[in-house]
Amino acid sequence: MIRIDELFSAYSQGFFPMSDPQDEKVYWCRPYKRAVFNLDTYKASRDVLRLTRKNEFSITFDKEFEGVIQGCAAPRKTDPATWISDEIIDVYIKLHRLGFAHSIESWYQGELVGGLYGIAMGAAFFGESMFSLRSYASRIAFDRLVAHLKGRGYLLLDAQIMNPHLQKLGAVEIDHEEYMMQLTHALQKKIVFL
Repeated sequence: MIRIDELFSAYSQGFFPMSDPQDEKVYWCRPYKRAVFNLDTYKASRDVLRLTRKNEFSITFDKEFEGVIQGCAAPRKTDPATWISDEIIDVYIKLHRLGFAHSIESWYQGELVGGLYGIAMGAAFFGESMFSLRSYASRIAFDRLVAHLKGRGYLLLDAQIMNPHLQKLGAVEIDHEEYMMQLTHALQKKIVFL
């Protein structure tokens, strides 16, 4: 079982956990290239801005953490495997109860249709995963997260490993050394997430 103190130590050194879909063993990852979002230059797409104006989705924070992490762990149409094992779910639920793990939920007509979760430490937010059952549900939640982090004075939004979806949202890759400098700086600042 992952210990909470071990998890905090790992994040502060640039590691994050992932489980192998085959054996569900947890491994510590620290990629040489890191996907991050620049909070100062992030811009929402026109579609996200349009849907935000229409109030098609309602967004909440920390209202349904377990529903979000279960949604993120569910198999996707294109890939039935998941890196989010039961062990990871259990430890992040504990972190949520302790006030370190947070969820941003996207609701449509009272139903949870998307969202994301991550960990807040200092002025860094480590985005773990997102899911969407309705087009743009997770993107609207992500846009609200960025606005929240900017408003609170966060310095780093870590997206871990680049993929086409993150790139479309505006993530960029930086070298490990640059990431560690940004992380060290961000962890020195104390911010309350909510």
